[in-house]
Amino acid sequence: MHLIDWFEKGISADEYISRMEQNKENVQAIREGFTIGKEEDSFLSQLQEKQLNVIVLTEDWCGDAMLNVPILLEIARYANMEVRFLYRDQNLELMDQYLTNGTSRAIPIFIFINEEGEEKAVWGPRAPYLQELVNSKRSGLPPRDHEEFEEKQRTVYKELQEAYLTDKELWGEVYRSIKTTLTERLF
Repeated sequence: MHLIDWFEKGISADEYISRMEQNKENVQAIREGFTIGKEEDSFLSQLQEKQLNVIVLTEDWCGDAMLNVPILLEIARYANMEVRFLYRDQNLELMDQYLTNGTSRAIPIFIFINEEGEEKAVWGPRAPYLQELVNSKRSGLPPRDHEEFEEKQRTVYKELQEAYLTDKELWGEVYRSIKTTLTERLF
């Protein structure tokens, strides 16, 4: 299938959010709390001129998607981009074309396409600063076969989720990372 076909197969943001079984309130809270400043008007106007749409590969249980999707939706609102969502696990044929480090089905992945369905930029699954944060937190975990690994991992995930929900600096890092990728690929 071509990217335009994948885009057409996807569901709208409203439908995706209404179907969410996990993280729905968190996505809505970040979406309501995140704003893009006036100083970004020039970038957003230039982006709007590109007439892009976005395919999002995701799952609603994903903590990174919980943070990144609302930021993307705000960018899309300002730049007049239509966003369509595909569930990773139901669309592995597409997902496997966008593996992180060539091996991992990490999500979310944002595929920016033009009106003809040509890929113009890809972003995801995390902003570099957030990847460093996650790596730092994970470095303190015991080995996977250690009896306390699962408990400690759950604690790390809770700490990250709390930071994702409350630390607006992290929201800004996601925005800047998406902007950097788009700027490098489009302008």
